[in-house]
Amino acid sequence: MSVLVIPAIDIKEGRCVRLKQGVMSEETVFSAHPEEMALRWFQAGAERIHVVDLDGAVHGRPANADTIRRIIETVPIPVQLGGGIRDREILAAYLDMGISQVILGTVAWKDPDFVREMCTVFPGRIILGIDAKEGKVAVEGWTEETALDPLEMAGQFEKQEIWAIIYTDIARDGMGTGPNIDATKRLACTVDIPVIASGGISGPSDVRKLLSLEKDGVMGMITGRALYDGRLDLAEAIQIAKEELT
Repeated sequence: MSVLVIPAIDIKEGRCVRLKQGVMSEETVFSAHPEEMALRWFQAGAERIHVVDLDGAVHGRPANADTIRRIIETVPIPVQLGGGIRDREILAAYLDMGISQVILGTVAWKDPDFVREMCTVFPGRIILGIDAKEGKVAVEGWTEETALDPLEMAGQFEKQEIWAIIYTDIARDGMGTGPNIDATKRLACTVDIPVIASGGISGPSDVRKLLSLEKDGVMGMITGRALYDGRLDLAEAIQIAKEELT
């Protein structure tokens, strides 16, 4: 099985944007129609799409549900979603809408018992989002830093039926400076949950670096700005992943 190369679609005010280090004012708009971008990535070979409701992440409630629905209706592949999912009603509504897995990050820090309960009610439908800044977990759309170590946070959910952990190094997100290989490997080796790496991929060489962590438990990588800037071709990246691991 190849490591998944997952294109990211970040939604702000209904548009597909990319941020630098999660700063909401540091946006570049790439499309006014995110569903068209999803179709483009599907046609390039994507097997899964990563969607983030940026407004939802900051305000703690869904803000782009109509846009997300259009993405689901446009592509016949799994769509995973994060941003503003803080209670069972919203979570269940997104799953009913057709979201494959929901990503819980801030609420996992604020109310870990809720996440454990959701893993029981919706087994295999929960992804744990761990976003780190200088080695500490950041929440509320990356606007608030905590004193919690990513390994501590992951360890709280070791026995739950979590589909995967998405690990993002905020300092590298949208910067094209290369993924944090050491921190990603440390997390993947520490927990018995598959890890998806995110943040910093700048081109094919970074794809290959992350592929080397497959044996440690890295099952996928999320890439955004490199795709939108043209430094990484999605079809090529997917082909590299398939060839390197055969």
